[in-house]
Amino acid sequence: MKIITLSEEEFTEFASHHKYSNYYQTVEYAKVMTQEGYDYHLLGFTNNNNDLVGAVMILSKTAFFSYKIAYAPYGFLIDFSDYDFVEELTLEFKKLLTKQKFIYFKMNPNISCSERDKDGNIISYNPEINDILEILQKNNYIHTGFNQYFENEKPRFLAVLKLTASNDKLYQNLSKQTKNKISKANRLGIEIYEGQHEDLDILYEFIKRKQKKSIKHYKNLCNAFGNDAKIYLAKINTQKFLMQSKDFYEKELDINETLNQKLQEFSRTRKNITNIINKKMESDQHLALYQKNLVYATNLFSKYPEGLTIGGCLVIQYQKKVHLIIEGFHKKYRDFNPNYLLKWELIKKFNQEGFHYFNLNGIVGEFKEKNKYSGLNEMKLGYHANAVEYIGEFLLITNPTIYPIYQRKLQTKKEKKANN
Repeated sequence: MKIITLSEEEFTEFASHHKYSNYYQTVEYAKVMTQEGYDYHLLGFTNNNNDLVGAVMILSKTAFFSYKIAYAPYGFLIDFSDYDFVEELTLEFKKLLTKQKFIYFKMNPNISCSERDKDGNIISYNPEINDILEILQKNNYIHTGFNQYFENEKPRFLAVLKLTASNDKLYQNLSKQTKNKISKANRLGIEIYEGQHEDLDILYEFIKRKQKKSIKHYKNLCNAFGNDAKIYLAKINTQKFLMQSKDFYEKELDINETLNQKLQEFSRTRKNITNIINKKMESDQHLALYQKNLVYATNLFSKYPEGLTIGGCLVIQYQKKVHLIIEGFHKKYRDFNPNYLLKWELIKKFNQEGFHYFNLNGIVGEFKEKNKYSGLNEMKLGYHANAVEYIGEFLLITNPTIYPIYQRKLQTKKEKKANN
């Protein structure tokens, strides 16, 4: 076996057709990370016949004096079930990294362990997973564990919706809560539209507190992925909100007046009026709510006659898969449920366009016990997505002398930051 350097074209051709292909293992993503202080390396692995049988995009940076660290997001692109190949590759790879003064190499292969339903029950299981885990561990890759939360570089659990049915069927599969929130967003005048890359400034106001990433990171993503990086925004159509609020109020007012007349009529005839009283009380509550909405909608329309954008998201398209990179909304307008309608409209759109999967991004692997991420799981899995569990992170230490020194340095830095 030989480890060779690939051109961008060679790497892209191989990576795009591999079973573990993903948008992180691309030249585009590599170029995004160069803007954040990383170097990247496109490596290929050839057999004795000089056939290309594997590849990887590795990110690296100097971490400690002249020593470096390496990370392959969702890599390698190899056959992990072939013990002899993994053994030979690891020996050659470790020699290369040691020679070039790397402390360690980290990867989280794009290998799924299982698919689970919203309650965490296993739907399907990868029969190769135990063998692959054993092969990697026998070759000195340290598995960091089957963690349940967001301890790794990338989430170990993702919510992924398979786009294999009609939009009507997909809607039927939504949870009751998801349907209700989508319906409410429509009633309150929320509309979804596609923005331009120039609208990233608008989107960033809704997402800047969610992750410690600068707007430059998202601009680099948009620049690198071009037309495959898309921005979608959620807007209150204030005129529509006003008209619908007026319509709901007037309809309920008619219902309320009719019930009031029946109440008076039943009172005169001494009929049993309990049922009418209950309906009237319920209508009174609806009327008060619709009246409140009408006043709110009137003020909102007066202030924002052209509408008001309150949320949005960034997605990346890659090989008939759509990845929700980041989403956010204005907390003041939480009750408008823009995030629910936003995802549903995108699901419908990409399903009609022939995409196969909609990746709603990270969730946690704790399904039974209530935790601070329970709402996140409930929202994303409410679209009838499956929870896809991945194998997790592996560490290959290439300099056992420097590694503990570097770890102590990191720990000291972390403690100082916590004390400040």
